Formats: sequence, structure tokens, C-alpha cells
Amino acid sequence: MKIYTKTGDRGETSLHGGERVPKDTLRIEAYGTVDELNSLLGVCRSMNQSADVDTILEEIQNDLFTLGADLATPAGTVRRILEEDAVRLEKHIDMIEPRLQPLAAFILPGGNRSAALLHFARTVCRRAERLTVRLTRTEKLGSAPTVYLNRLSDLLFMLARWVNSVSNTPETPWRAL
Repeated sequence: MKIYTKTGDRGETSLHGGERVPKDTLRIEAYGTVDELNSLLGVCRSMNQSADVDTILEEIQNDLFTLGADLATPAGTVRRILEEDAVRLEKHIDMIEPRLQPLAAFILPGGNRSAALLHFARTVCRRAERLTVRLTRTEKLGSAPTVYLNRLSDLLFMLARWVNSVSNTPETPWRAL
């Protein structure tokens, strides 16, 4: 099977199920940003030194494939992201949070390379969430995709803090200048 099909050369693509749509539709933007986030998490994994963090990131990458298929399918029988998937993310947050110093102020994104990339992934996740929220205004997606992305951005923030903490990399508090 060839990787190129030439079917998208005129700016259209197929949704799961075969419907052809322009490549710049909101649905394509939403699942394309989820795909971007998934790729960025692959970069995060390549920089990561913790087996625990890697296990969580791999789990999230699998979820994001599910979410991408969910967003790419107007109707059909694909596995949909569920609210219980967000609950699983909450359990990770609940495991990490007690291991960290409580926040006394906003912190600047950064730290070591792994943490900085996790902060970057958090911002891409927030963009995917915004696009998905917009998509829910015109498409029947249910609340699970936006709940999942909202919780995921929280988890990515906590993972960035955890990675910095484990490596003894200090967090930089925000200072209004």
C-alpha cells in the first residue's frame, strides 16, 4: 500500500466513514490538533527519564488516537472517548499532587527539557480543547471529549511539575514587572 493517495491534493480529506470535507473544516482542525499533541507527547517521551511518566504518556497517546478517531467520525461505531477516561487522568493527578510542593504563585513554563516540553504539550492540549469546544456547538459530540482534554491539560501541568521536582530543577515563580 502506498502512503500517498493523491485524494487530498485538492484540499479535501475523508472523514471516518468516507464523507469528503475541506481540510480546513473545524472537525479536521480539532482532530489534527489532537494528532499534533500526540506527536508532541512522543517527543516528550523521547526526552523523559522516568518510567512512571513514560507509562502515563504512553497511555495518553493511546487515548489520543481514540479521541482523534472519535472527532473524525460524525456517526459510526468507533470507540468514543468516555468520561471514565478523564477519571483515570484524575487518578494520576491525585497520585502526583501529594508528591509536589503546594503552589504559592503562578509558575513560568519551563524547567528541564522534559518539563518544558510537557508545558508546551499542555498549551497544545488547551488549543485542542478550544477547537473541540467550538466543534461541539455544531456537532453532537457529547461532553466527554472536552472533559478529557480539560483534565489532560491539568495532568500535563502536574507531570511537568513532577519531572522538575524529581530532577531537583527549581520552578520559576511569575513576577509582575
